[in-house]
Amino acid sequence: MATPSRRRRAPKDELVPLSEALEEISISRATWYRWRNRGYGPEARRTPSGRICVRRSVLDAFKDELEAA
Repeated sequence: MATPSRRRRAPKDELVPLSEALEEISISRATWYRWRNRGYGPEARRTPSGRICVRRSVLDAFKDELEAA
């Protein structure tokens, strides 16, 4: 009897808490909110538990953009 093959899922994009994201890009929380109001900075999401997080891929792309500028 053959068992059904399982597909391997790609690893999910890690959610980085806002405090860690801010530390990685070396800005304060006040700067983060100022940038957010101006439409600048990596896109953040609020989790069901209320925490603000940034996807790892979005944060890395933003850091690459900062380095290129």
